[in-house]
Amino acid sequence: MSNLDRQAALTVCGGRGFVVAEPVRELLSPRHVQLGESTEVRRLLPNLGRRMVGAWAFVDHYGPDDIADEPGMQVPPHPHMGLQTVSWLHDGEVLHRDSTGSLQTIRPRELGLMTSGRAISHSEESPEPHARFLHGAQLWVALPDAHRHVEPHFQHHADLPRITAPGLTATVILGELDGAASPGTTYTPIVGADLALTAGTETNLPLDPDFEYAVLAMSGEAHVDGVPVLPGSMLYLGCGRTELPLRAASDAGLMLLGGEPFEEEIVMWWNFVGRTDEEIRTAREQWMTGDRFGEVKGYDGGPLPAPELPATHIKARGRVR
Repeated sequence: MSNLDRQAALTVCGGRGFVVAEPVRELLSPRHVQLGESTEVRRLLPNLGRRMVGAWAFVDHYGPDDIADEPGMQVPPHPHMGLQTVSWLHDGEVLHRDSTGSLQTIRPRELGLMTSGRAISHSEESPEPHARFLHGAQLWVALPDAHRHVEPHFQHHADLPRITAPGLTATVILGELDGAASPGTTYTPIVGADLALTAGTETNLPLDPDFEYAVLAMSGEAHVDGVPVLPGSMLYLGCGRTELPLRAASDAGLMLLGGEPFEEEIVMWWNFVGRTDEEIRTAREQWMTGDRFGEVKGYDGGPLPAPELPATHIKARGRVR
């Protein structure tokens, strides 16, 4: 999914100076962003005061939207570099196309994982005909410097490992949780999991104390470490936890995001992750005038133009020692 913000700002993210080294309960409110004609997203990362969670650098939550009489998601071809996109649905379908030739319909609880590496472009759209409701999350994972120029590729995994406990089903999207490992390719120690809780459930989820964590509320009414988290909001939890208390007042859906704090500082703008704004400016120019990002074939429409870059020049400081 694209960042369609036409006022996109150059943002420095990452680095251990932004990490809270102890358990906290920091509730993040979303910023509402229009995505195409009929889809509004709630943007949780980057957020004022909280830029990343581990390598997770971008989180959008959308729906549930009734799109029975609407076009649904319609995101024209657009570029990415230096990151992975994670598509995750609770309702509906999304048709993915990219410049490597991938063509895949992503359905609920299936992993669509696109590694942009040095450069890729893709489009996303609700197929026609499509289901009545669309509900999901789109997330980005920043690639570390050693792997951010890998060859672009796309993975689709319909069968993911699950952990079950009374009243809880946890689907491991990326990384490893309680001994269950996702088949999705990762480049840093990370975890992403979809948590489905039945009403009345009280349980503790095992965590890695070296990871920082956050929980995104997808649906229902749940309390995370005693804090009520409403759909479309996210609770940042810091580091140092060995378990996470969960309680569901109704059937509820959550996403657990975590990982080792991302040591490198990055520069993020529009749909690019780099290390300097010179690198970002070059990528923008190559998207507008060159062929670095390839061509998305089969999409009915033209590519998305890049917004104007701000005049401000910034750069990341590199690896924090």
